[in-house]
Parts: sequence; structure tokens; C-alpha cells
Amino acid sequence: MPHLDSTSSTTLARLRTAIAGSGAALAVGLFLFHFSRDARTMTTSTSKKTGSTTHVAAAGATAEDGVIRPFRVHVPDPELEELRRRIAATRFPEAEPVADSSQGVQLATIQKLARYWETEYDWRPCEARLNALPQFITEIDGLDIHFIHVRSKHEGALPVIVTHGWPGSVLEQLKIVDPLVNPTAYGGKASDAFDVVIPSMPGYGFSGKPTTTGWDPTRIARAWIVLMRRLGYTKFVAQGGDWGAIVTEQMGVLAPPELRGIHTNMPSAVPAEIASALATHTPPPGLSADETLAFERLDFFFTHGLSYAQQMANHPQTLYGIADSPVGLAAWFLDHDLRSYELIARVFDGKHEGLTRDDVLDNITLTWLTNTAISEARLYRENKLPFFAPMGVTIPVAVSAFPDELYQAPQSWVKRAYPNLVHYNRLPKGGHFAAWEQPESLVAEMRAGFKTLR
Repeated sequence: MPHLDSTSSTTLARLRTAIAGSGAALAVGLFLFHFSRDARTMTTSTSKKTGSTTHVAAAGATAEDGVIRPFRVHVPDPELEELRRRIAATRFPEAEPVADSSQGVQLATIQKLARYWETEYDWRPCEARLNALPQFITEIDGLDIHFIHVRSKHEGALPVIVTHGWPGSVLEQLKIVDPLVNPTAYGGKASDAFDVVIPSMPGYGFSGKPTTTGWDPTRIARAWIVLMRRLGYTKFVAQGGDWGAIVTEQMGVLAPPELRGIHTNMPSAVPAEIASALATHTPPPGLSADETLAFERLDFFFTHGLSYAQQMANHPQTLYGIADSPVGLAAWFLDHDLRSYELIARVFDGKHEGLTRDDVLDNITLTWLTNTAISEARLYRENKLPFFAPMGVTIPVAVSAFPDELYQAPQSWVKRAYPNLVHYNRLPKGGHFAAWEQPESLVAEMRAGFKTLR
């Protein structure tokens, strides 16, 4: 892996670039997912009414027929027992020789996580929450796509497609589903209602794993447009953070006529002169206080926070250890960004934060059970878009800037990046995984951001 030299502007510049329907037919029968990590496959089986067993694609289904198949999750007990066995068998290294997290996820934190995961954590409540929502599988561009689709009871609900990030899954968005669909139960008005679609990105969770290259954020954006049209929507909006933000902005670049606007909590809004200055670690003169803070956060991220992305962008296949060790996978996920790691460490120290221990482990366990650690990582290899650079979105855009995001985007930068900015708000609390950590705030931001686009 190339060394990230904090004094090399060439290395940083190269790294930024490299990382840089209602009428659809429903298949007969109810499909249940069963997992087999030993065979490294996932199969589906129908209900007892049909009695047949098939692979993920339904018999007779093709990429063009628009079949949408109902979906439920069931993980066999032996898979959960094997997970606990592997956690118990973890061989830990010695503790870090420093008193902070400067060398990565600290031994005490990962051991607390492992003890709870092995002895107290229960996957079944998460499985039940998933199965309480309408879930489906449909084939788009030759790949099975899993998605949650919840329609509001309120007339005139605005359809929204919400995309998760890495390390993540549709579980990140579960807390926002009911407040969006049923706003009157959460202090909102019927006119605030959304129909909610939450897909699993290719290679993530219950979606299919690409067997060829090419599934980059733009291709995913095209697939999401197909999905919304297949569901019968003639107008919709889109929302995302992390990779979901990049996919959502690519939808905005494609600008299909049905897409009314987008909302992002990780905007691509860093001006070109700021990106150039980051290579020298020297802010240009005349920055405001908000711009200076954003520059400092970006400088830290590009200098100290990209090791995980660099590895996955270059050699995702090499990460066999995170597919073989659940604790190794957990440590890899925790090391995403410093603020998120610090929050999770506090959670396992018993502090009350936006997340719970189960929130953290639900997400890791889903990746483990579906054996998608490597297929998820490949998105970094597929991506050719630079992080945070404006993409040229001209349709309406709403932006929510959370303080513990990788950088809290200043309004001055956001206005330059999005000529059709319809909403901007600088939040007092929240981080990179807004829907997961601060669902009430994100729901309020989506209501406000899309209010004029209904």
C-alpha cells in the first residue's frame, strides 16, 4: 500500500482522485433468505405453499421483466452459534503502546465490544425489525437489488429514495422510516408524509454481489432511477450520506425528469482552490471562521483518516481477514472516522449517545452474516469520483451540515457548489451517520428541505 506522506502534495492529489411501479408484477410466493457462510452462498426458498427452492433470482425472472419479489430474513441458529464461537476464539494482540487512538481502534474498546457480542447481543430483534417492514428483491441491470418500500397512509406523500453508506446498510435508516411515513405520530403534519424506499447498494446486505467490474456510484444512481420508475413513481426525491450522498448527487447529475430534488448530509462542496491548498496543508488567506474549521477538518481527514479508503480503493480483495474474523471486521468498521469511533467507544464505555451497542453490532452482524465485507469494499475500487469535489448538480438541492461530519460544510461553499440550493442548515449535534445517530434531526431536515418540492 502506498505510504501517505503528509508532506507530499502529489500523493494527496493522486489519492483524492483515486478514492476519489405500482404496475410491476409481484412474483408468486413469499421468499425467505437463508444464509450459508460455509458455502459462501445465499439461497432463497418459497413458503410451504409453493414448496420449491431456487437461487436468488426467481424462476423465469430476467433483468428486463420487472418482477418484484417479496422478501423476509431468517438466519438459522447454527449461523449465530458459529458467529459466537468465532468471537470467543479471537486471538487479540497486545495493547497499543500509546494512551489514545492514534494507532487505531484501542484494545480495551474492541474487547468490550467482543465480550458483549459473544455473551449478550441478540440478532433476533434486528431481524424482527427488518421483517416488520415490507422488503423486496428485484433485478436491475443484471443484479438482484434488495430494498425496503413503505408507503404512507397519507394522500400526496412524497416518494423518497434513501441511500446508505459504508460501513453501513439499510439498518442505518430504520429509525427514520416511521417518522417519515407517519408524520402525524411524531409531531408533524400529514402534508409532511413520504413514501420511503431504502435499497441495499450492490454488494451490500441482501443485494446481489457484482461478479464483474463497473458498479460505480453513477451506475448505482441509474439503477435507483430504474427502481423508482419500476415502483410506479412519476415524481420523487432522493437523500443520502457517505456513499449514499455520492450516489444521490449522481442522480442529481443525471437529472431524470421525475427527480424533483435531492438532500445530502455529506455535500460535495469543497471549492477547487481549497482542494489545492489542502495539498500544502496551508489554508488560503481570507477564510471565515466556518471555512477555517472546515479546512482543518478536511486537512486532518486527508492526512490521517484515509488509510481504510486507500486500502479498499487499491486492494479490496486482500482484506480476507475481515471476511474470516468477526472481531477483525468490527475493528475495521469502527476505524471509519475519528468522531464516529469516539462516539462508539463511549457507547461501549456505558455512555448514552445517539447509538446503542446493539445499533453498532446489528450493522456489523448483518455484514458478517451476508459475507459481504469484501463486496462492500469494492465500491471504493470502482469509484473514480474525487471526494467532496462539486459534481455540477443543477436541480434543487437541500444540505444539512452536521458538526461531527468529516467536515461541516460552510454555507458559502455550499452556495457555490449548488446553484439551485433550496435549503441549508448548520446543525448543533450529530455526525457522519446522521440517520443512525440523530434520526429526529434528519427527519426534520428532510421535511424542511423538500417542503418546496412537493
